[in-house]
Amino acid sequence: MTQRLWAALSEVQDPEMPINLVDLGVIYGVVEEDGVVSVDLTFTAMGCPATEFILDDVRERLMREPGVREVRVNVVWDPPW
Repeated sequence: MTQRLWAALSEVQDPEMPINLVDLGVIYGVVEEDGVVSVDLTFTAMGCPATEFILDDVRERLMREPGVREVRVNVVWDPPW
């Protein structure tokens, strides 16, 4: 299932740049357990004006995947982007 989740995240575009979050390198990890998906991601800068848009887009896209009943996004700053 993890490959499918990575593929789904590759459909989420950065709202400020014409590139998806996976190719941008801001997704650090994706884990699924019993329908709960945890995503570790960072932002290109602290105070990124698109933070809420990105978090909402990640949650919305992953919730469309079969078997996903919850999405938890962990914002991490280490390692820095």
